[in-house]
Amino acid sequence: MKKTTLLKKMILDDEILVMPGAYDALSAKIIEKAGFKAIQCTGYGIAASVLGKPDVGILTMTEMLNQTRNICNAVDIPVMADGDTGFGNAINVYHTVKAFEAAGAAGINLEDQVFPKRCGHMDGKEVIPMEEMIKKIKAAVDAKKDKDFVINARTDAIAVYGIEEAIRRGNAYAEAGADLIFVEAPQSIEDIKYIIKNIKAPVSINMTDGGKTPIATIKQLQEWGAARVSIPVTAIFAAAKGIEKAMQIIMEEGVSPTVNHPEMVMTFKEFTDLVGLPEINELEKKYK
Repeated sequence: MKKTTLLKKMILDDEILVMPGAYDALSAKIIEKAGFKAIQCTGYGIAASVLGKPDVGILTMTEMLNQTRNICNAVDIPVMADGDTGFGNAINVYHTVKAFEAAGAAGINLEDQVFPKRCGHMDGKEVIPMEEMIKKIKAAVDAKKDKDFVINARTDAIAVYGIEEAIRRGNAYAEAGADLIFVEAPQSIEDIKYIIKNIKAPVSINMTDGGKTPIATIKQLQEWGAARVSIPVTAIFAAAKGIEKAMQIIMEEGVSPTVNHPEMVMTFKEFTDLVGLPEINELEKKYK
């Protein structure tokens, strides 16, 4: 089954689809190894890992595309790209969708923020008119070659106009051709339930550690009827904390954590297995 078809099927299945956020090829391989069925590229994490900058629209389309291509090539499960605002108007969206589909993505997030956008859990967001976003979605639908390539339309309208406007936009975006509706940053459990109930399309909810949305369990979101949950920043937050602790230990103890804190790090073999050295060794034997 094509990755696009598989991703769309999993979104439409009764079981909720859990998509952790990958920020590079290595994090993607770890997510796949853990048993998850699909991956969400995290613009927040890619901005941090590639540029060391916050998610405030500094990352270019080319930088996002290159990192997404590497992630897609590293794993065998479907990957959803983060297309931000489409990097411009409807024409830019058309080009963006073609580029990310060609890079191997099975779907893409497109949001209705004003460019330059910012992380959905930061203050100071602005959104474009609903009619302009509808044109962007129609351009995205026209641009995709594979009919099963997933268009995930995100609205940040809650922060600007409130929940009723977010629902109005979500339904309009679904009518325009979006396959999945992502309402960003609901601020209560009641809001999450209300959104899922009132949008007449599959709904995606975002669980951002430390964000504006209260953390719910996957089981709860399943019971409330969410089609998908993305968990975008946990991997990069965990990696950053792990590196920070390891460097502190070296500074304080004068030796690698592998000596006194072996539980903190992978072994050399574990890591080389993860990145595929055994497969390379087999190829070397084959072509020797």
